[in-house]
Amino acid sequence: MPKHYRPPGKKKEGNAAKYITRSKAIKYLQINLRLFRRLCILKGIFPRDPKKKVEGNHKTYYHMKDIMFLAHEPLLEKFRDMRAYDKKVKKAFAKKNRDLAARLMTRKPTYTLDRLIKERYPKFVDALRDLDDCLTMVHLFAALPALESEKVEVKRIHNCRRLSHEWQAYISRSHKLRKTFISVKGIYYQAEVEGQKITWLTPHALQQVLTDDVDFNVMLTFLEFYETLLSFVNFKLYHSINVKYPPILDPQLEALAADLYALTRFAEAQTKSVQLLEPQAVGSSGSGQVEAPKSGSYREESEVRLAQLQHQLPANEPGALMHLVKDAAEADEDDKETKECKNLFKDLKFFLSREVPRESLLFVISAFGGLVSWEGDGAPLKESDQSITHQIVDRPTQGHLFLSREYIQPQWVYDCVNARIILPTEGYLVGKIPPPHLSPFVDNEAEGYIPEYAETIKRLQAAARKEILPLPGVGKEDMDDPQNLLVEGIISRAEANEAAERTEKMKALEKQYHDELKMELQGVGYSSIPSDKDQNTIEDAEAKEESGPDPNQIADDAASMAKVAMPRKKRRLYEAIQISKARKREQLNLLHERRKKLDAADASR
Repeated sequence: MPKHYRPPGKKKEGNAAKYITRSKAIKYLQINLRLFRRLCILKGIFPRDPKKKVEGNHKTYYHMKDIMFLAHEPLLEKFRDMRAYDKKVKKAFAKKNRDLAARLMTRKPTYTLDRLIKERYPKFVDALRDLDDCLTMVHLFAALPALESEKVEVKRIHNCRRLSHEWQAYISRSHKLRKTFISVKGIYYQAEVEGQKITWLTPHALQQVLTDDVDFNVMLTFLEFYETLLSFVNFKLYHSINVKYPPILDPQLEALAADLYALTRFAEAQTKSVQLLEPQAVGSSGSGQVEAPKSGSYREESEVRLAQLQHQLPANEPGALMHLVKDAAEADEDDKETKECKNLFKDLKFFLSREVPRESLLFVISAFGGLVSWEGDGAPLKESDQSITHQIVDRPTQGHLFLSREYIQPQWVYDCVNARIILPTEGYLVGKIPPPHLSPFVDNEAEGYIPEYAETIKRLQAAARKEILPLPGVGKEDMDDPQNLLVEGIISRAEANEAAERTEKMKALEKQYHDELKMELQGVGYSSIPSDKDQNTIEDAEAKEESGPDPNQIADDAASMAKVAMPRKKRRLYEAIQISKARKREQLNLLHERRKKLDAADASR
């Protein structure tokens, strides 16, 4: 055997073969770190955390299958071509060859992410499930100032605004908005589209500043993918309600920065125009298909404009056209919850003052069936219109008042939306401290603490549904007492007797269950029908329990023994659960103490 011979190294197995570090993955793909991050974001590949990290805990690991997917990605070759193209352009400028550089600029390679969208979301429901971060990111960039900067291009900001307004216009037109909440971070919205609950956050309408401690390259890569995804989703949703995409905006309203109102009007007008044109096409051709306009897109736009003009007419204008449009609009909804949201602000007209968040209120009120106007050009109603029922202001002083309307704060609209009823306006008058703005995303009963205003809203909801709730201090079991129901005349005497017998049987079974538990704690065997000897044993055990230790102490000892017998992993999990429960009890006790102090302070006034 030659001296230079060495046995072959051991073949990689387990985690060493399944996972690869980021540095090795970059070397394998022959790309730089920036391009690797971009590919991972677009393909939806994220780092993994293997149980055994072969090369140390300080390194980032990826699954080997994900890296192989990147190696065969056609987009990688496109990025390499773009990199080679940039080198050619740079070389042409360095040699001062302006003609060659100009020709190269006209042939700049481009790419699209359509294939990646179809690959990552094979079904439309999958795209809706992953839409929360997409909407939050798009609304965040839509709130940025449209100024020339090296970080974000102006056309990207305008595109984000267009996509966000298109999404809000669809939600408003289809009445899919369900919850909203104003927080310090911004305004939370939740909509339900095709059975999927979608929650997103929009920043407040304040001046945004681009900081230097944020990596905009990573965020812009995410935004590039989210823009394409939201475009696909908007296209699908608009076609589901028979509306052309992309929508045609009214130039006057677009110039007045009323994009959301223009989009809402376009969606309503085109939907109604399609519903009106269908009977004419069927009657002329004799088939169930609608004939396409002969003059192309120009005729389609003219029909949309005509439908918009018809929509601008008052609702009480005589004529069969408006009645037909109204009947068609009311017949396209089948969902019970959608009908409830659609009719919440029905027959109510709102006027927004200058200082309130116009875009948010325009979106929320129109999504729940209300008519909104504002101060400025392009508004559907003037401030002096006597048909306005509510005016939303946020200033304690008002120049002139109209006695035919109510002046309320913006919070009243959001609280009515979350409660699904028209709340009293006494607590939301201008100049008064409004009630607490409760979050609809918190389950008060599960948390164990119900705020006072939540109880008030619950009683108002019950009154709106004509239900009977127990008085404060009276439990629900007191209302279900058969004797009370008999006195109220809700049930007959025979039904009251049957209910009383069932109650006695339940009490007997409950007593037997507790007796069996006591015997089990004492270590005494039992049977379904206790004999005289067993009865004596039960009595002796009860007497011993009365004279012996506290039963709570026995239960604690049993829990401690069970904890000792647990495996280490389950014991740690159990301890963590107990710690979280203790923290929750402390938080609830703190809330109860604060409520008592507030009640005492109110009583002392």
